[in-house]
Amino acid sequence: MESPIGTPTDQAPADPAATDDMPATQPVGYWCGLTQAAVTRHLRDAMARVDVTQPQYWVLNRVNGGPAAPSREEVVAQLTHLADGPHEIARVVDQLLHREWLRIDAEQRLHLTDAGEAARVRLRELATEVRAVVHQGISDEEYVAALKVLRRMVANAEGDGAPGSATPEQVLRPARQAGRTRSR
Repeated sequence: MESPIGTPTDQAPADPAATDDMPATQPVGYWCGLTQAAVTRHLRDAMARVDVTQPQYWVLNRVNGGPAAPSREEVVAQLTHLADGPHEIARVVDQLLHREWLRIDAEQRLHLTDAGEAARVRLRELATEVRAVVHQGISDEEYVAALKVLRRMVANAEGDGAPGSATPEQVLRPARQAGRTRSR
C-alpha cells in the first residue's frame, strides 16, 4: 500500500496487528501513544527495581544541569509539564531532600549531595541500558529519520505555516462546502 509522493494516504483505524505492508495507513497518534506508554513503562519498571522514580531522575538531572543552582520553584516550573500532576515535582523535591540526595543552600538554591550525584550517575547508566534495549534492531539513521518525521508532524499539527500544515478548518472546509452543495 505505498502512496505516491504528495498524495494523501487514506487513514485506517488503529490496528495493533497491522502488517508491515500497511503502516502508511495507520494513525500516528495511536502508535506514538503506544510507543510512549511502552517505553515509559519499561523505564519506570527498571527504575522501580532500584527504588527510584522517573520524576526523581528528572529532578536530579535538572538540579545538576544548569549554569546556576535552581530554586525549588524553578525546578517545579520547568518540570511540571512532564509530570503526572501539578504537585508531583514539588513532592519529588521533598523526597530527594529527605533522602539527602538534594540540599538547599542559604539562598534557597538546590544542589546535589554526593549521594545525589552518585544516584544520578547510576540512573543515567540505567537509562542508557534501557535505551539500548528499546533501540535494538534500529540503526541510528532509522532513529534520526523517525524523529525528523515526528518533528515535522508536530510542526504541521501546530500549523507553523509550512507547506502542508493546514489548520483543521482548512482541511474541513472543502468537505463542508461539498456537503452544502449536495444538500441544495
